Amino acid sequence: MHPLKKTLDKFYNEYNFKKRIKHDPIEFPHKYSNPDDIEIAGFIASCFAYGKVDLFKSVIEKILKPGGKHPAGFFKDFNLSGDKKHLQGISYRFNKEDDVLCFVYMISHTLKEWGSLKNIFYHYYKLEQEDIKYALEKFANYFMNIDTSPVYGRNIKPNGLKQFFPSPESGSACKRLNLFLRWMVRTKDIDFGIWNKISSSKLIIPLDTHIARISRCLGLTKRKASDWKTAKEITESLKKLDPEDPLKYDFALCHQGVSRLCRGVKFRETCSTCALQS
Repeated sequence: MHPLKKTLDKFYNEYNFKKRIKHDPIEFPHKYSNPDDIEIAGFIASCFAYGKVDLFKSVIEKILKPGGKHPAGFFKDFNLSGDKKHLQGISYRFNKEDDVLCFVYMISHTLKEWGSLKNIFYHYYKLEQEDIKYALEKFANYFMNIDTSPVYGRNIKPNGLKQFFPSPESGSACKRLNLFLRWMVRTKDIDFGIWNKISSSKLIIPLDTHIARISRCLGLTKRKASDWKTAKEITESLKKLDPEDPLKYDFALCHQGVSRLCRGVKFRETCSTCALQS
């Protein structure tokens, strides 16, 4: 057995996943039991999952609140003239109020046309594809081709809107979309596994600052850029440890950084007590 696999498997097997849910955006889809509601709550939560958890959680709560117990129904039936009042005053960092409104409008447009996000992703996904890159590109491009003039008055895509739909085509690591896919596809731990036509082996790791830092510490990548190539390289390294489920370690490793138990090689004082030290 690879020594790193032995260390990571021990870390994974002993990790208290449920304890950390409240410190992660996956907390939101866990509030629902209907697959359609889980999907929509998960998509919204993952798309706003950047920056400090305490800050983006309050934004996600406000967006989901009008949907009550069944957000999928609310967002599918969303009407700009009658329902935009529910989103007044909601903005977050790069996403202005109109960007948030347009984001919801685009979700509604998609649900009306396809019935679910799963249906459109399945449309682009093929089993023979090496990973989810192609389907993810087409998924993001679909949203970017929606006419936004009902919201902005003209068909434009401001940066605050485009940020919700990055694409591997431009080299982006697509951290938040890959996070959403992990939630939907994986069947273990705290993930939901409701997109069961996609294999966990096709997923790409959601690459954020914490995963990038820890991956360099563990030798999973030597790349310094946090882009798609690095996310792919880290995933390929993890596939050598678990070919069928390389993202099994993602949540635990990420929260090792979120909880500041790992701060990278520049902070050696945390290394002696790190569960991954060996």
